Amino acid sequence: MKRLGLARAVLAIGLAWSTPGAQAQSGTYVLRPARVFTAEDSTVHAGWVVVVAGEKIAAVGPAEKVQVPAGAVSIDLPGTTLLPGLMDLHSHLFLHPYDEALWNDQVLKEPVEYRTIAAVRFAEATLRSGFTTLRDLGTEGAGYADLSLKKAIEDGLIPGPRLEVATLAIVATGCYGPGPRGFRHDHVLPKGAQEVSGTGEILAAVRQQAGHGADWIKVYADYRCGPGSSQVPTFTQAELNVLVEAAHSLGAKVAAHAQTAEGMRRAILAGVETIEHGYGGTAEVFQLMAERKVAFLPTLAADTAYAQYFDGYVPGKTPPTEGMKQAEQAFRLAKKAGVTIGCGSDVGVFAHGTSWKELDNMVRYGMTPTEALLSATQVAAQILGRQDRLGQIRAGYIADLVAVAGDPTKDVTAVKEVRFVMKGGAVVRGVE
Repeated sequence: MKRLGLARAVLAIGLAWSTPGAQAQSGTYVLRPARVFTAEDSTVHAGWVVVVAGEKIAAVGPAEKVQVPAGAVSIDLPGTTLLPGLMDLHSHLFLHPYDEALWNDQVLKEPVEYRTIAAVRFAEATLRSGFTTLRDLGTEGAGYADLSLKKAIEDGLIPGPRLEVATLAIVATGCYGPGPRGFRHDHVLPKGAQEVSGTGEILAAVRQQAGHGADWIKVYADYRCGPGSSQVPTFTQAELNVLVEAAHSLGAKVAAHAQTAEGMRRAILAGVETIEHGYGGTAEVFQLMAERKVAFLPTLAADTAYAQYFDGYVPGKTPPTEGMKQAEQAFRLAKKAGVTIGCGSDVGVFAHGTSWKELDNMVRYGMTPTEALLSATQVAAQILGRQDRLGQIRAGYIADLVAVAGDPTKDVTAVKEVRFVMKGGAVVRGVE
């Protein structure tokens, strides 16, 4: 067994990414952190090691009991906690923070080619931050570019997390931006999603997006629309029923943007897999979610970012805004009702590579640190239907692993201090 410092062990592998078309290579390793959080439960195991062979975890357990293969490279990770690769199930790699450019300006002024190049950089930043899997919920006017991004990552052309994508997303006609309110009525503007009216257009949109390769169909069950431009349900129950049935028939799952209680209720009854945001959810609606086993992605970090950008909120200096209070209340209601809550931050609204902020918000709003970590590992894998191969440190599972400084089961913000990242058995980040 070769015992190397982490920087030396990573060097040759990391250099592979610098060669166009090359992918970091997997090998046989034994990882020696201070402790291991397997995400099978809330337990942290001091003195455990993890053996990786190829792209999978070969063994995990106490150092004195695990048999290490001859020739394995030993990587010491002192002072760290080794976790399963983290997951963010509500992201937008084709957006960047709204204090850099407003959403309208990004969609209307930034060419799709530019946005795609930026998405490549954002994907790498995400992977290096320890988030090895993302569900990207819509390109926001960048068409089907997420499919090419996903393939480039899978083919090893660029570094990035595992992706499940939603491509265009589906919105009701006249109920998503840019415009139509505030713009000339005789101008046809590019849209941030695919507009539909009636079941015929809904069926066509679902079939088009799934046909191109969308893993998820994202539908805006409510949005700012109508005379008051307030959040209102934008699809009838019958329309949502058709959308979900069509998606499921094609093997795609459905994620519903829903911020009103009625929009949430209709989406839940239609059979969607996940509700995004849910800020206006009531106790009754969250109870219905729990009964129907619909998962919740609360996007708390995005709500905090909106408060900073547009409402003058300064963390630690000003009180929470009304919007933040509403988001916290919804989160607590969902938790009390026993709803499955996954980590979904809406990153893109805020900086890529900082999805850890969602876990921080979850803890501030009532989760324990271990519950928050599970939401981004075991629970997230279940939501994706990948619980048999991702989300835990177990023999036979894919070796997506991240080591962070300190113990995030005591202070969840430790996840922002990433020391090591492995994806599919390949070391992609080490000590710098």
